[in-house]
Amino acid sequence: MEILDRIKIIIDRFTEKNIRIALAESCTGGYISHMITNISGSSKVFDRGVVSYSNLAKIEILGVNSDDIKEYGAVSKPVAEQMAEKIRLGAKVDIGIGVTGIAGPTGATPEKPLGLVYIGFSTENKTFVDKYIFKTERINFKKLVLGKIIDFLENFIS
Repeated sequence: MEILDRIKIIIDRFTEKNIRIALAESCTGGYISHMITNISGSSKVFDRGVVSYSNLAKIEILGVNSDDIKEYGAVSKPVAEQMAEKIRLGAKVDIGIGVTGIAGPTGATPEKPLGLVYIGFSTENKTFVDKYIFKTERINFKKLVLGKIIDFLENFIS
């Protein structure tokens, strides 16, 4: 099934159940929000998407703890977790999603390889982070991240 068809099904089901989402994106640069808003009716589900590409944006817009960025780096589990939780709480939605990673081709280190991404998911009941490494070029990296988010949203309503 095409990705836009999958997104449409999610939007239809979330609309029926009155579930709303918000996104805080870094390495995907708004791609996830863009793909969701390509579907007519997405405004019933999608509250907002914030591109917090810089560390300062993560701190000022989302309220990510600056000490955690210093200690763990912007591409880390604690930062993804905070991004997801803070966008959910700030938007007063059911699901917050935070994405931070290294899309490449630059920016990698031995500890944080090219393609590393943390995807945080926050609901009223819990917040958790999945870690992936997608060793591919930037556009495909974003598509793979979108796929993982779509998987989560599909599972959320099944």
